[in-house]
Amino acid sequence: MNIVILAAGQGKRMHSDTAKVLHALAGRPLLAHVVAAARELSPQRICVVYGHGGEAVRGAISRGADAITWVLQEPQLGTGHALAQALPHLKAGAPTLVLYGDVPLIRAATLKRLCAAAGAGMAVLTVELDDANGYGRVVRKAGAIERIVEQKEASPAEQAIREVNTGIMVVPTAKLKSWLDRLSNDNAQGEYYLTDIVALAVAEGMGVAGVQPHAVWETLGVNSRNQLAELERIHQQNLAGELMGRGVTLADPARIDVRGRLACGRDVAIDVNCVFEGEVALGDRVSIGANCVIKNTRVAAGTRIEPFCHIEEADVGANCRVGPYARIRPGTLLAEDVHVGNFVEVKASAIGAGSKANHLAYIGDSDVGRNVNVGAGTITCNYDGANKHRTVIEDDVFIGSDTQLVAPVRVGRGATLGAGTTLTHDAPAGELTVARARQVSIRGWKRPVKKK
Repeated sequence: MNIVILAAGQGKRMHSDTAKVLHALAGRPLLAHVVAAARELSPQRICVVYGHGGEAVRGAISRGADAITWVLQEPQLGTGHALAQALPHLKAGAPTLVLYGDVPLIRAATLKRLCAAAGAGMAVLTVELDDANGYGRVVRKAGAIERIVEQKEASPAEQAIREVNTGIMVVPTAKLKSWLDRLSNDNAQGEYYLTDIVALAVAEGMGVAGVQPHAVWETLGVNSRNQLAELERIHQQNLAGELMGRGVTLADPARIDVRGRLACGRDVAIDVNCVFEGEVALGDRVSIGANCVIKNTRVAAGTRIEPFCHIEEADVGANCRVGPYARIRPGTLLAEDVHVGNFVEVKASAIGAGSKANHLAYIGDSDVGRNVNVGAGTITCNYDGANKHRTVIEDDVFIGSDTQLVAPVRVGRGATLGAGTTLTHDAPAGELTVARARQVSIRGWKRPVKKK
C-alpha cells in the first residue's frame, strides 16, 4: 500500500507563522499523529506532500523521517494537484490511501476497514453530521455513491444532504494518472478537487464503497485555534478513559494532560491538573499529587509525589517521598526511601537510599550517600562562574541547617557539619566540622535612627 499525507496547507485561520500541521496536539505536531497512524498499516511507502512551512515540516518528524518520501507542492492548487505531485513516487500495483496532515485523531483500525472495503476499487470515508456546513456532500443514487460535490458547488437539494466527505479515501493507483489528468479547476475555488475523481470512477463503472468511522471525532480537522483546543480535549478524554480502563485512578478525567506516553502499574492514583510529557513510567501504587509536571521520568513502586512538583528526566526509586513544591531536574537519580521535601531542588545528582533533604535546599552536581540528612537552607555551591564542580557526601553524614558546600569538596562518612558552616575543604569522616564567624556582642551599641 501507498499512503499519501496531504500537508501543504497554510492554515490562515490559525493566524500563525507556524505551518498548520506543525501546531501541537498532546505535545506532538498534528502531522506526527497522522504519520504514526499511517505506520500502523505497514505501508510500502509513505509520501508527505508539504508546502507552507518548508523544511520545518520535514524536521517535525524526528523518528523514521528517512523512510518518508517528501514532495513539495508549489504552488498549492488544490487537493487533486497535491496528489498529482506525489504520483511519480507511488507504486502502481498497490492501492493508495489519502490522509490529511491536519486530521490527527484518525485511527488505524478505521483505516484498515476502509482499505478492506475498497478491495481492488475505491472507498471513501464519510460521516453524517447534523450541521454539514462547509463540507462536501456525498451524493448517492439508489444507495450507491455517485459523486461528491463541494458545498460552494452544491444545489439547495444537495446542501440538505447530511452525509459528508472526510477527504480520506483509498484509490487504485493505476487509475490515478488518467483521473488526475482530467480534473478541472473550473469551480468556485479555482482549484483541482481530488473529490472529482469519484464521479470519474463511477463513470467507468467502478463501484465506490462508503465507510463510516466508529466516532466522528476521528475525522475532524484543525482549521482554527478553537478546533485545535476541541481536539486536544477529545484526545485527552480518550487517553484518560484508556488509563482508567487499565486500573488507574484519576481524580478528574477532565483534568489530566498526557503529552507523550504514560505507562502505569497497578493501583496508581493521579490527582487533578497533572501534565505528563515524553516517556513517563509510574510503578505500582505510585501516587501523584495535584498540579505536578513530570517529563521523561521513571517513578518506582510505592513512591508518593506531593502536589506542585516538577520532575524532568529523572529516575525516582521506590517508596520515596517528593514535595510538595520540589523540583527534580535532569540527571537526578533518587534511590529507595529518599525524601526530597518542600522547596528543594535537585539537579544532576545521585541521592542514596534513606537520605533526606526535607526543606529549602539546593543539591546540584552531587553524589550523596545513604542515610544522609541535609538540613534546611543547605546549598551545594557547584558553579564558579565558568565551570561546574561536584560535591561528594558519603554515607551517614549529618549536615546542619544553612550550610554551604563549596565544590569541589568531599564530606567523609559519618561526618557532621555544624549549622551555618561554609565548607571549602574536605571534612574528615566521623568528626564535627564547623566553619563560621565567631559570635560577638557589642555592649552599648545603638541602632541608627532615621534623620528627620
